[in-house]
Amino acid sequence: MNLEEFLNQPVQKAVQTIFDISPEKIEFQLTRKDFEGDITLVVFPLLKLIKGNPIEIGNRIGTFLVENVVEVEKFNVVSGFLNIVISGSYYIKFFSEIKNNPTFGFVSQNEKEKAMMVEYSSPNTNKPLHLGHIRNNLLGFSVAEIIKASGKKVYKTQIINDRGIHICKSMLAWQKFGNGQTPESTGLKGDKLVGNFYVAFDKQYKAEINDLIAQGQKEEEAKKNAPSIIEAQQMLLDWESGKPEVIELWKTMNQWVYDGFEITYKNLGVNFDSYYYESNTYLLGKEVVQFGLEKGIFEKDPDGSVWIDLTEEGLDRKIVLRSDGTAVYMTQDIGTAIQRVKDFPDVGGMVYTVGNEQDYHFKVLFLILKKLGFDWAKHLFHLSYGMVELPSGKMKSREGTVVDADDLMDEMTETAAIISKELGKLEGYSEDEKQKLYKIIGLGALKYFMLKVDPKKSMLFNPEESVDFAGNTGPFIQYTYARIQSILRKANFDYSETITTLILHPKEKELLKMLEMYPRIIQNAANQLSPALIANYTYDLVKEYNSFYQTVPILPETDLTLKKFRVQLSQKVGETIKSAFSLLGIEVPERM
Repeated sequence: MNLEEFLNQPVQKAVQTIFDISPEKIEFQLTRKDFEGDITLVVFPLLKLIKGNPIEIGNRIGTFLVENVVEVEKFNVVSGFLNIVISGSYYIKFFSEIKNNPTFGFVSQNEKEKAMMVEYSSPNTNKPLHLGHIRNNLLGFSVAEIIKASGKKVYKTQIINDRGIHICKSMLAWQKFGNGQTPESTGLKGDKLVGNFYVAFDKQYKAEINDLIAQGQKEEEAKKNAPSIIEAQQMLLDWESGKPEVIELWKTMNQWVYDGFEITYKNLGVNFDSYYYESNTYLLGKEVVQFGLEKGIFEKDPDGSVWIDLTEEGLDRKIVLRSDGTAVYMTQDIGTAIQRVKDFPDVGGMVYTVGNEQDYHFKVLFLILKKLGFDWAKHLFHLSYGMVELPSGKMKSREGTVVDADDLMDEMTETAAIISKELGKLEGYSEDEKQKLYKIIGLGALKYFMLKVDPKKSMLFNPEESVDFAGNTGPFIQYTYARIQSILRKANFDYSETITTLILHPKEKELLKMLEMYPRIIQNAANQLSPALIANYTYDLVKEYNSFYQTVPILPETDLTLKKFRVQLSQKVGETIKSAFSLLGIEVPERM
């Protein structure tokens, strides 16, 4: 039970006793830093039911609480806000309840509640994962972990775009320029090898366009007539007709890419429970179109194409089947969603981690699925996120100017090594220990920097800034965790005793207030699909702990009860940092 829940009934009773009314909802908020108090009752909503001055109403409720609730010490009223001061005994009792709970903040899975499926990554098999994919993977993985911590079962999935003209471009370039190269013969990861051929195709294609323009063709004409694109289009037709040698090459090159992706996922620390492939799903959804026509949800045009009219909902008219009977992306996504619920019958909702350029697509998709009558369609969410840019500008795959995910992770590890050496914090470490630590710090810096920003916002990623050991960064938080572990190692006495009576220092009380917020932060982050809430809570907790650490003695404290309590409090803060960072997919080092 948190402080809001603890005070809700006494406040209800106060309002009923004093004013003879029963409000449906009591509104609380955190007390602003410039006022005394631990929690604030917002009086204004009560004015709909109670006639009078909000200051007088607040004073009367505050007086009732002080007289009837032992844990309420005093209060003050500012305008229509009743700031309530809670006694230290409340927080000591709270701490004794959570002190030995290793899953504090997490809610046990409710077996009766429907599961959620979270989709993320969803790459193309013609190039390696890049910086944008890193944000996508980190967001999707973290949101899945947060939803799980909030009490729901979660399935992590992705759909791999393994078909289409872009795949054929890489295949064609390999046939022309590859000389039989394989990942084994070149020593390259398979996704990088295939990506190189995608870039090689584009260079060849552009050269051909320029030649045709020089011969007098217009640019649009040249783009259509360039030999390379005509060959790629023919290869796509051969793939669709099942030509054996094309299918064989497609399978071989895709497997190279999958093997490469798995290495990247492992290094990034993300995983999946299921995989869907567009080559299997692109025909899904066509049978649903007939059902939609019968129900009057879809309509057929004279040319045989099938549409849905969403103009009354403020959207437009959307095609779901072409006149030649072929499906569009929307049809495929409808079919894939339905297939996933067939495959995992306990799924009651889905989260799609996809960039904000697809906002409109998902509005349409979710509305169509609702109109088709699926209950789970009420619980579909688009985790829409902004672009990631670098100080040097935007990235372009075809030109080979993307920031490769593997290279970026290596660079982060190297940057962490350079900064750690400069700070001279690693005396007595073996070389293996150093390398492991550099990776933990580097990846922690990358992940935290990506996740502390609200997903909806575009972001500028600066590798050097992210590895700073001061400020709102992963390494700063990791260093505080390591500092706490150092205190625990030096605490060579039994500090396990449960302490029930103590006069709290203001810094101890502030830390306990921060800890008490953790379960609510997890629920809010799950509801808002925002790892940024977890990241910034952890930073605030660490700042509060460092202020406590600098203000009160811990191990030098001479009062044994106080010393035990402060070590216990440090330990719980450390556990909460580790727990919160696990929801972000970030490791914490035992020493730094």
